[in-house]
Amino acid sequence: MEKSNKKISTESYKGVRDFYPQDMFVQNYIFGVMRKAVESFGYSEYGASILEPADLYKAKTGEEIVNEQTYTFKDRGDREVTLRPEMTPTVARMIAAKRREFSFPLRWYSIPNIFRYEQPQKGRLREHWQLNADIFGVEGIEAEIEIISIAHSIMKEFGLKDENYEIRINDRKIMNYILNDLLSLSPSESHTVSKIIDKKDKMSREDFADKIRSVVGAKSDELLNLLHSKNLDDFINKLPDEAKTHQGVLELKDLQTRLAEIEIKNVVFSPTLMRGFDYYTGIVFEIFDTNPENRRAIFGGGRYDDLLSIFDAEKIPAVGFGMGDVTIRDVLLTYGLLPEYKPVAELYICVLEEKYQSYANSLAQKIREAGVNVSVDYSGRKIGDQIKYADKNFIPFVVCVGENEVKNEEFKVKNLNSGEESTLKKGEMAEFLKRQK
Repeated sequence: MEKSNKKISTESYKGVRDFYPQDMFVQNYIFGVMRKAVESFGYSEYGASILEPADLYKAKTGEEIVNEQTYTFKDRGDREVTLRPEMTPTVARMIAAKRREFSFPLRWYSIPNIFRYEQPQKGRLREHWQLNADIFGVEGIEAEIEIISIAHSIMKEFGLKDENYEIRINDRKIMNYILNDLLSLSPSESHTVSKIIDKKDKMSREDFADKIRSVVGAKSDELLNLLHSKNLDDFINKLPDEAKTHQGVLELKDLQTRLAEIEIKNVVFSPTLMRGFDYYTGIVFEIFDTNPENRRAIFGGGRYDDLLSIFDAEKIPAVGFGMGDVTIRDVLLTYGLLPEYKPVAELYICVLEEKYQSYANSLAQKIREAGVNVSVDYSGRKIGDQIKYADKNFIPFVVCVGENEVKNEEFKVKNLNSGEESTLKKGEMAEFLKRQK
């Protein structure tokens, strides 16, 4: 085979990231906070392959994502395969496959990587990781309360305050009623208007009104008036009398009241919140950053009771959300909440001469067995250079091994951050280092 002279780029594929150790440290911190929060509510972790049959997404996800944003290809068996653009259809498939083996309700979570072919920009890449938390088998508003409580708990664990973000809520039931019953739109018109409403914040007020009028026609002002409501009470007052007690309205009022009872008070009704996926059937919500420099949705979710129907399976009520790592990292950066990097190694052993290498390795292993992470220098460089290496890599403690240390089994452990030295016997080093964590 003829060898190509083309130089291979060191750049990663557009829209994805390489995670160097310091990046991975932040990523693991984010995942750790997510896991701690959801597991405190009793949620169990699950996983699945990134490959799914393309039909899974064509059935319910939404035309834009399927037609424009998926990585879909034919495998060697001529089967159409998609790199998952979201996790909800996958978990629905898994539950439909073994639903008779489960005892409901199920509380599940995962942190999968997700792929969408879209234009990379701030807060949006072609590959990201996303916490998915879902509760299956609860028909009542308690499921929404629990899921939103988890979302609120995660934000608190990250160090964010209630004034830093809003929990925006709406209900697809009342919105579907307005579009289908009050405005008498056809299913295709209703779908088109839902997509326009979902993208309201990405266009001017005039452009938004024009797009609504192009579909709704004579009743456009009635819809626009509702969509510009200041709050839930204002919205309800604008509804016809027969709609004021609609199930969707009652659910929203109940949700706001019961969240306030558990001290979640940064909840705001948003009539233009639709969520982009076609499978939502009830309450939907988004966590929205209120910082003027970063005003955008951070993550969201809602109720999707009918998703298992694509598998001809019995209906199972479900509520969940997805929280991406890219957007939450941007938020943490905005508020100065990213963690300070800490290396894996807690102690670096510098070796004065090659003949002490075996002793240094033996010492390191003893300390590791006690639960301390240790790296040993094999470079043969001058001691000063070995210490500089440890400092450059943020390793907090160093100890040097030479003739005196081997003979007396007494060591000077130096804290590179403070400059303090502690003289310790061989058997004291591990406990000393563990106390410094």
